[in-house]
Amino acid sequence: MKEKEEKKTILSLITWNYTAEVKLLVTALLILCTIATLFQFFPSRFAISTSDLRVCITRLSNSTTPPPPETTPPPPPPPPDVKGVVKRVFKPTGAVAYNFISMGAYRGGDNIFTVVGISSKPLHVYGNPSYQCQWISNGNPNMINVTSNVANKILPDWGYGRMYTVVVVTCEFSVPVVNTDNSGGKLVLLATTNGGGDTNYNVTDVIQVMEELPDSVDFTVFSNANANPKYDYLYCGSSLYGNLSPQRVREWIAYHVKLFGEKSHFVIHDAGGIHQEVMEVLKPWIELGYVTLQDIRDQERFDGYYHNQFMIVNDCLHRYKFMAKWMFFFDVDEFIYVPKGTLKSVVDSLQDFNQFTIEQRPMNGKTCVLSDYGKAHRKWGIEKLLYKDVKRGIRKDRKYAIQPRAASACGVHMSQNVRGRTTHKTEDKISYYHYHGTIAERREPCRKYMNSTTTTTFYEDKTPYTLDTTLRGVALSVKKFEHKMIGDRLQNTRQ
Repeated sequence: MKEKEEKKTILSLITWNYTAEVKLLVTALLILCTIATLFQFFPSRFAISTSDLRVCITRLSNSTTPPPPETTPPPPPPPPDVKGVVKRVFKPTGAVAYNFISMGAYRGGDNIFTVVGISSKPLHVYGNPSYQCQWISNGNPNMINVTSNVANKILPDWGYGRMYTVVVVTCEFSVPVVNTDNSGGKLVLLATTNGGGDTNYNVTDVIQVMEELPDSVDFTVFSNANANPKYDYLYCGSSLYGNLSPQRVREWIAYHVKLFGEKSHFVIHDAGGIHQEVMEVLKPWIELGYVTLQDIRDQERFDGYYHNQFMIVNDCLHRYKFMAKWMFFFDVDEFIYVPKGTLKSVVDSLQDFNQFTIEQRPMNGKTCVLSDYGKAHRKWGIEKLLYKDVKRGIRKDRKYAIQPRAASACGVHMSQNVRGRTTHKTEDKISYYHYHGTIAERREPCRKYMNSTTTTTFYEDKTPYTLDTTLRGVALSVKKFEHKMIGDRLQNTRQ
C-alpha cells in the first residue's frame, strides 16, 4: 500500500513539472485532427498526398544546404562516317600572295615579248607555275587569239625574294611577226598555278599586260642590230627610299652627267626617297632631258626584297633595251672613275664583251683631313672624304655594265642572263668609289679629322685606311660643269 502511494506521488511530481509541455502537445494534436477533418470537405484538386508532405518536409530540412552547381555535359562527338572514319573539313579564309603582279610588258623583237613582275615566292619554290602569252589583234583576222608557246620564265633575284619573288616572262610566238600590219592589239598573259597552293584547282589568271596602238611600232629597231640607239649610256637606278641628302644627290648627278656625256640618260626610281628638297636638285636635269623620274612608291604594298629592286632594274632593262648601247647599274652613293682616257675609250676597248664588272673602292664616310676643319661644310663630299679602305684578302663588291640587247634579265651586282662574254678584269680601266651610308644622312659627314701631313694611313675597327685624293682633284671641274649647265640654281642646297 505504501509502495502504491509512492508511485502516485512520483507521477504527480512528473505531471506537475511538465504541465506546460503536455498542454502544448495536446493542443498540437487537436489542431492536426481538426485540419484533417476539414480537408475531407475540400475539392479533390486541393488534396495533399503523403508524398507531397514528404517533399515539403524534405525541402524544409535541406533549406540551409545550397544546391550543387549545374554542369553542362560535353558536346557529343560528330557522327562517324563509314567504318568509324571521321571526315574533317578545312575552310580557307583571308588573303594570300597574288599569282602575278605585273609592272611592265615590252617588245623584245618582231615576235617576242617580255613581261616583268613579281609573283608569290612559295608558289615558285614549292610549285611549278607556267605562263603563256596571247595576242588579240585590233584588225587582222589572222592574228586574233594567237597563242605563244609556253613562255620562258627567269627568277633573277638569286633567291632573295620575301613574300614575292621577281619573275621575268619571255613569250615567243610561232608566227614571224606579231601585229605585222601595225593595226595594233593587246598582249594577254596567261598565268597558271598548276595546282600550286591548292592542288584541287589549276587556276589560270588572264591578265592584259600591254596594248599597242595602230601604227605605233617601228619594226626596224628590232631588225637592225647595228642601228644607232638614242643614247650611248643609260643608267638604271635601284629603288631610292629614306630621307636622302639633297647635297649628296646634287654632287652625284652633276658628276655623272659630266662623265657620261651628252648622249646619256639617267632613270631614277622613287620608292619614297625623292622628297621635295631632292626633287629641287633633280628638276634642272629633268628639264634638260638627262633624267627621267619614275614614281614606284605603290610597289611598297608588296613584300619583296629591298623595295623590289630586282623587279625595278629588270623593268628598266626591258623598257630601254633598244634605246642604249650600254646600260650601267650602280647606286647613288657610288662614283664611277676612269683613270685613263674617257668612258668611251673604255667601253670601246671592251666592245667584244657583252658585260663587264666594275671593282669597288670603299671610302671612309666620316673621316676628313684636318686642313678642312671649320670649312668642311662648304665642300662637296668627294672633296673632303679622302680615306680609302685598303684591306687586302677580302672580296669587294662589284657593279656592272651590259650591252642590253644581249641580256634577257639582270641583277644588282651583275647579270646571270646575258649572252656572250663577260669580263671582270677591268681594275686598270674603270672602278667606282663607294661612300657607303653618306647618301642617307642629313648632316655634315665629317665627324673625325686626321692630320694628312703626318697621317696618311690609320686603322679604324681593324680596317686600314689610306689617303686618296683622286676625286678631290676633279671636284672643281664638276662644279664648273654644273654651273655651266644649270647656273647657280642649286648653290643653297642643304646637306
